[in-house]
Amino acid sequence: MPRSRDKTAHHEGSRGLFAALGAYNRDMEEIVIASRNLKKARELEDLLQPLALRVRRVSEFSPKEPAETGLTFVENALIKARHAAAASGLPAIADDSGLCVDALDGAPGVRSARYAGEPASDAVNNDKLLAEMDRIDDDARGAQFVSVVVLLRSPNDPIPLIAEGRWRGTILRAPRGGQGFGYDPLFFIPDLRCSAAELAPDRKNRISHRGLAMQQLLRQLAGA
Repeated sequence: MPRSRDKTAHHEGSRGLFAALGAYNRDMEEIVIASRNLKKARELEDLLQPLALRVRRVSEFSPKEPAETGLTFVENALIKARHAAAASGLPAIADDSGLCVDALDGAPGVRSARYAGEPASDAVNNDKLLAEMDRIDDDARGAQFVSVVVLLRSPNDPIPLIAEGRWRGTILRAPRGGQGFGYDPLFFIPDLRCSAAELAPDRKNRISHRGLAMQQLLRQLAGA
């Protein structure tokens, strides 16, 4: 059976990414993902297929999680990438991402994963967001997912590659769908008439904030 057009495009894009990585650093054979979020790590691994490089996870090298003290997604992505590169001795790729809601002045923003405090969970964070948005009218529930992806060749790389993706949508009044993670069940995409949690993973990876950031990174790598 022939592959679907979506899967073909996805794998062609991945092959292009690794060809570009070879031009960026021809000695690069492995790369470490600087994420301890298992669902996010799997999503990044999927975006990095096929494995022309061996993809490792930072948890293989360090039990510690660096303090994300930055005020922006860029700062926190760099913190995570530098920690992973130092712990592993490998080039590192890191994503820092979150949900920015218009009516909440950009919150939860860089605190998306810990919006409701510790211990953090998707369910508790979603409940807090629904409570905060309870009195917000339907026409004022705009939001965007933001992802910043950083690639470092070493902990002291002075010229990191930095890419950003943004995905616009609105906040639902109740969760929908069983795919994805985080705030996906509450994030509605008007053009598709569904939530992010109702999208198949392949499709989500092509149009999401993280997918868009990875596409931008590919374009930078191609010109490196």
